[in-house]
Amino acid sequence: MSNVVIYHAHAMRILHLAWEYPPVMYGGLGRHVHALAHAQADNGEDVVVLTQAQDLPADAEPVLGDDGPVRVLRVPGLARPEGLEALLEHVEMMEGEFARAGAELGQQWQPEVIHAHDWMVAHAAVALRAACGAPLVATIHATEAGRSGGWVSTPLSTRIHGVEGWLATTADAVITCSEAMADEVRHLFGRDDAYVVVNGIEPARWRAAPAWAERIRREHPDAAPLIAYTGRVEFEKGVQTVLAALPALLARHPHLRLIVAGRGSYLPALQAQAGALGLDGCVRFLGWVSEEDLRGIVAASDLVIAPSLYEPFGLVALEAAALGTPLVVAETGGLAEFARSGERATTFRPGDPASLGAAVEGVLADPGAARARSGRALEAILAEHAWGRLAARTVAVYRAAAVPLGPDVPDEDPRRLAALARRATPPPGPAAPPGRLLDTGW
Repeated sequence: MSNVVIYHAHAMRILHLAWEYPPVMYGGLGRHVHALAHAQADNGEDVVVLTQAQDLPADAEPVLGDDGPVRVLRVPGLARPEGLEALLEHVEMMEGEFARAGAELGQQWQPEVIHAHDWMVAHAAVALRAACGAPLVATIHATEAGRSGGWVSTPLSTRIHGVEGWLATTADAVITCSEAMADEVRHLFGRDDAYVVVNGIEPARWRAAPAWAERIRREHPDAAPLIAYTGRVEFEKGVQTVLAALPALLARHPHLRLIVAGRGSYLPALQAQAGALGLDGCVRFLGWVSEEDLRGIVAASDLVIAPSLYEPFGLVALEAAALGTPLVVAETGGLAEFARSGERATTFRPGDPASLGAAVEGVLADPGAARARSGRALEAILAEHAWGRLAARTVAVYRAAAVPLGPDVPDEDPRRLAALARRATPPPGPAAPPGRLLDTGW
């Protein structure tokens, strides 16, 4: 991991490009960008987020508005389409709007850095870099290979993988949210200088009013214990492992109840699995929930499970820690890094129902030890995951990315030559599916 020195300088003009940003939300990326942009603005930076809006007519002009201290430039967008072919077409149209709106913005306000969040904005980000000359920093939040169990085995997945690799290769700097993701970027794309800037949370703001948790408890009066999963409902999130573990857990804890709060493409399969296992009275699938309900669920639960098969970081771990709820997490990716071998959360083998069940039993059998782990988890987020600190570290990455092309670096300097070579990386063309790229174990 590269070292970054954080220092104070003039306010920086920052342009974030993101497919999702509140109220357009599908997963953790939108929440990440929102929190980072606001923390940077709170630190005195000049921040604009370029994103899509689903309530603008298709022929509408972009709208620049205020979201607190952050300005948000929204272009017309549509609801997320079903199917990858439609998704790629949608992304292409959206990126065209991003590039046009960003170029128009540049006539009055020139960014000093462009921060691209994942492959869906890669082409627009590279086009805007060419237009204004500002360094391009890319956060790789996840990869197609990682989400697919290590495989890239269809032409569509290959296209996404190719764009991810191009973005990681051409960017002036790359950020990942965990050491595991930095290793993934190194293995998949050959980029070995990624900066690790972990995800953040503001514990003082991420609170649940007692009434919120009390209401959730009233809605589940017979739950003993109450267990929760919150987040996107996709195969790689591993909720199927929780369902598979429930029959054995229910044999010992007949009043155990599970809340699944989130939406996603794997929800019908999970509902069918719950039905086949006879869990209809023990599991509630809530779909999307409000922020108030989300916090109430986490605060009311006896434990929160993060069962991911693949997880670059896992915001749910920070959210549970902030509210003092014991955590059971799969020992994978950023979840394993946060858990610190059981110091902050109980861990289990990803995809292993018996291991998950044993972890849950351990938490229920020793509440004192669970509270101690929760206390250490809270200490960790206070010390390591405050957004203000992480926002400053991210700005330090921006400044480091600008150095190789700065006026004080000679033309023949290896840093400048390497930066120019990265910028000359051509976009990917059609390619055959490459097969298995990662050994994920699932």
